[in-house]
Formats: sequence, structure tokens, C-alpha cells
Amino acid sequence: MYDWLLFLHVTSAFFLAITVVVLSAPALGYMADGRLLTLASATWGIGGLGTLVFGIWLAIYVKGYEVWDGWVIGAIVLWAGATELGRRAEAGFKAGEGDPTRAQAAMWHWLRTVVVILLLVDMIYKPGH
Repeated sequence: MYDWLLFLHVTSAFFLAITVVVLSAPALGYMADGRLLTLASATWGIGGLGTLVFGIWLAIYVKGYEVWDGWVIGAIVLWAGATELGRRAEAGFKAGEGDPTRAQAAMWHWLRTVVVILLLVDMIYKPGH
């Protein structure tokens, strides 16, 4: 069971990474159409739900981990922050070319990228554990 939970959790994390990579195109100036933004939104939805559900399930399942461990709570907070930053970025990318909100959207995207990297670091090193 552990192997499947870990596999599904890591696969979900790859979906989060796909979102970051896909939205880097409009953050770098590519005029994204609705399909690209829909794809990014779908991959974040799948990855976000999967990492949250399977991550909490793993914390409950694995002896030595608890849902209230600092690194688990930190991961949940980072996940929520990345989700909100992404919501703001996607809303800005829907604006027309030259719209000042597109520059803000790029900023929100790069902030989310940093938060996703911090989330990865939290998962690898499990600070405080």
C-alpha cells in the first residue's frame, strides 16, 4: 500500500510541475490562448488534489509521521499559498496583451514557482523531523 500511495503522491507532484512549466510560457511573453490556460488549470487541479489527499494519507499511514508534524503542516500551507498565487496568475494571463495585469500575472507565476520549489524542498528534507 505504501508504494502505491507514494507513487500517486509523486505523480501528482509532477502534475504541479507541469503547471509551472506550462504557465512559464505566458510569463515569458507568449500570448496564451484559452486552451493553454485550461490545461494549466486542469493539471493544477489534478496535481493539487492528488498531492494533498495522498500526502495526508501517507502521513497517516506511515509510522513516525503525523499530520500535525511541522513539515506536513508547512507543506499544506505552501500548497495553499501556491494555489492562491496560481489563481491570481491565471486570472491575469486571461487579460489582453499589453494589459498591466499581465505583468502582475507573471509576478504571481514566478512567486508560485518559488513556493512550489520550497514545497519540494520541504518534502525532500522534512525540516524538524
